[in-house]
Amino acid sequence: MTTTLAIANQKGGVAKTTSVASIGAALAELGHSVLLVDLDPQACLTFSLGIDPEDLELSVHHVLTKGLDPREVIVHTDDGVDLLPATIELARAEADLLTRTGREHVVAGVLEQLAEHGVAYDWVLLDCPPSLGVLTVAALTAATGVLVPLQCETLSHRGVGQLLDTVHDVRRFTNRGLQVWGVLPTLYDGRTNHARTVLETISETYDLEVVEPPIPKTIKFAEAPAAGRSILATNRSNKGAQAYREVAVNLVARAQRA
Repeated sequence: MTTTLAIANQKGGVAKTTSVASIGAALAELGHSVLLVDLDPQACLTFSLGIDPEDLELSVHHVLTKGLDPREVIVHTDDGVDLLPATIELARAEADLLTRTGREHVVAGVLEQLAEHGVAYDWVLLDCPPSLGVLTVAALTAATGVLVPLQCETLSHRGVGQLLDTVHDVRRFTNRGLQVWGVLPTLYDGRTNHARTVLETISETYDLEVVEPPIPKTIKFAEAPAAGRSILATNRSNKGAQAYREVAVNLVARAQRA
């Protein structure tokens, strides 16, 4: 069984892409086969895994809007995960898909196409754009669960309610089985009472599970994309890398309970 996890938050700057790359690499370390799908037109995930989007002739845009076979686009990365890469062309996909019948199912269709060709992964992680547009809804429609990375600051959780409203709509209309796996606290500074208070507020206000452990704030996260690898490769013993490894173990346990 494939577990498809959408990592979504319409607020930028919450370490969403870092979380996708790092959790993916940690799952690969555990021996799982992993596909990462870059659905963000900024293509930060693609770049951070050592692939220059400007060098790509084919991308997820062609798969979603032109019907290209995803097997022709998937690339293998040095972090042991496969990637369906993005380019700036993906910005046009929202407009291209808006008038298309069944647009909510385009990502699910791609994953089904892979399965029909015998390409199976244990995990598919969907890096959603920082918006609640067509691509995010399509990702949620394809997903088993949704994980919400959240910076541990007061203002960062103001959009969580909107995201949960979108999840509710997706459940009603396109994916009854979608589950909210919880909030992943990021950029966490354990020295402050404020960060812990924000975590408790989130849990109480939205009745969401908090995925442990919180991901600590460290400059090493900013340095990793320049090397084209996840932090698990560039700083194996870093506390941030270790936290993502623990998160991956906890997510595997969660998937096995489902």
